[in-house]
Amino acid sequence: MPGGIKMKEKAFVDFEGKNVIVTGASSGIGRAIAVELSRQGATVILMGRNEQELQTTAGLMAPGEHLKVPLDLRDPSLIGPKIKEIGERVGRLYGFCHCAGIVETRPLSSMKLEGLREMLDVNLAAGLELAKAVCRRDIVEEGGGSILFISSIYGLVGMPGQIGYSATKGAVSAAARAMAAELARRKIRVNSLSPGLVKTDMIAKSMALLSKDQVKALEEAYPLGPGLPEDIARAAVFLLAPQNRWITGIDLVVDGGYTAI
Repeated sequence: MPGGIKMKEKAFVDFEGKNVIVTGASSGIGRAIAVELSRQGATVILMGRNEQELQTTAGLMAPGEHLKVPLDLRDPSLIGPKIKEIGERVGRLYGFCHCAGIVETRPLSSMKLEGLREMLDVNLAAGLELAKAVCRRDIVEEGGGSILFISSIYGLVGMPGQIGYSATKGAVSAAARAMAAELARRKIRVNSLSPGLVKTDMIAKSMALLSKDQVKALEEAYPLGPGLPEDIARAAVFLLAPQNRWITGIDLVVDGGYTAI
């Protein structure tokens, strides 16, 4: 700049004045996404089953009028009324990130219908109910919004013991694409993000069922090694950001190179 004056660069990602819901915010990837959104100026509505853990997440966030909403997403019928209540309290919503999820590791021979239904209720049905509620014309911002579903690379590639989980995550990514096409005319963007192996408590419980050799082989299958929740959070915030108005209907794979080999 002339005279050595430097202009302050505008933030590439800026959520100032935006109300964003994050499900699964009580731990792992959901917690990391909530924290990162708060750092980028969003007012975050933290949603999860464990109120104490939501409080822990809130303590990690940048200051703001963030809201903690304990809710059991295993009962999708609770979602609509709760979203209406949130809207009345904080104003119009910019969007949400559906990060809440259940994984049950079982081979085909021991799959239980009850477990599959629970995964479908939380991983898929709850997200669709959230979208239905948030996208109401009296709830979502008049200028549009942004929706992000956290899917999984197991919705794209096979993995023994993950048949039910893979089925739900494949459905999540497919539903997001269809939703993106349907809601584009209202300027509501819809994307999904498919993480690979990320070090979270949920994954740790799943891997506890494996032998040391199996765990080692799984981790070594990732050229860049296993990921951290913060790796996914940065990608999630990018997809949600208002500045990325021309990105919709994609499934962004963030997996340290797993699906590249």
